[in-house]
Amino acid sequence: MCGTERVISIVGPTACGKTALGIAIAKRLAEQGERAEIVNADAYQMYRGMDVGTAKPSLEEQATVPHHLIDIIDPDETMSVARFQQLARETMADLQSRGIRPILVGGSGLYARAAIDDITFPGTDTEVRARLEERERVEGAGALFEELKAKDPEAAARMDPRNPRRTIRALEVIELTGRPYSASLPHYRYVIPTVQIGLDLDRAELDRRIDIRTTRMREQGFLDEARRLRPSMGLTASRALGYQQMFDLLDGLWDEREAWADVAQKTKRLARKQMGWFGRDPRIHWLQATNPALLDNAMAIISHATRGDYDAIDAQADAYAQHHLGDINH
Repeated sequence: MCGTERVISIVGPTACGKTALGIAIAKRLAEQGERAEIVNADAYQMYRGMDVGTAKPSLEEQATVPHHLIDIIDPDETMSVARFQQLARETMADLQSRGIRPILVGGSGLYARAAIDDITFPGTDTEVRARLEERERVEGAGALFEELKAKDPEAAARMDPRNPRRTIRALEVIELTGRPYSASLPHYRYVIPTVQIGLDLDRAELDRRIDIRTTRMREQGFLDEARRLRPSMGLTASRALGYQQMFDLLDGLWDEREAWADVAQKTKRLARKQMGWFGRDPRIHWLQATNPALLDNAMAIISHATRGDYDAIDAQADAYAQHHLGDINH
């Protein structure tokens, strides 16, 4: 494989068409004589059986272009970002060694970046964690956050003081490594040469697509899937959006209208957060998902990147896209 042929990463909010674009790019590359396969970067599509609720690529889509890191663990297992990072890098290295270009596809922002960026994941210590959790219970989250501000103001400035779990994690890392927690936070620096393409949608169209997806999930049997998986779902898998609403519906805590409306509402909220997350990355090339020339535009970006026309922060000049992404979060 030519050294200038970067990994292709397709990012964007849920329901924007990432899978479809990834498949279309792989097919276009095949027409040009280059093999490409998709590597999943969605946090929950790795779980077996969680098909409808995660909008997993269909068997037909997976047959069209080979997909990797889908259906690799059971719902009672735990997938961490650190574990995914290792799996994704091993998978992409294997593909590249066989002359196949990886196309990383997923809306889980930290997962997508962990695969390609300079991000480290320090270990954990149950005793240290338990001690900090006890302090949070006795002293309160505010006291721990004040300690974090004193020890690592940069990390504190990037965190929500109302999120004690992250504060505890930051203090744990500081104690274990002797270094600021901010030293392990993500940096916009590739360790694997990559070209990133982001799919942008205006708010109304994004909401419309999410409503359609929610209706389709209902028709495809999401409730039955949740009923079947519930006895074997671990804590991590059960955090996937929509499953708790299905559990509450099964328990009679909500009626169907309320449950499905909440799924749609929380999916829209997630999409806003995803756009905010990806919108901060200056290296992403943003394309309108509804543009009829989407595939051609994506291929032009990939072609330029292959020729080495772009540097590490090449998308910074796309001021309109960055401004638009800022607007969509309001």
